[in-house]
Amino acid sequence: MVINRVGPLSTAKVVGLLYAILGLAMGAIVSIVSVFGGFSSGRGDAGPVFGVAAVVFFPVAYGIAGFVMTLIITWLYNALAPLVGGIEIDLR
Repeated sequence: MVINRVGPLSTAKVVGLLYAILGLAMGAIVSIVSVFGGFSSGRGDAGPVFGVAAVVFFPVAYGIAGFVMTLIITWLYNALAPLVGGIEIDLR
């Protein structure tokens, strides 16, 4: 079995969602570090505010980046696969 084409939009949606979940995990880690003063550096209450913002920003940023990059990569794959014959997969 050879993969000759990958659906760019469907693949980008799935990977974008996976990256958003990863971003949520990263945002949670940053938030926890911020609450304990890891990012404060003497600026008062900026650490916890940054931590809360990270829980929103990281999933959105990771999701958008994952979607766009996957869209580009799948487009490139679809353009190059006919030149080299695609990816061979052995399913049993």
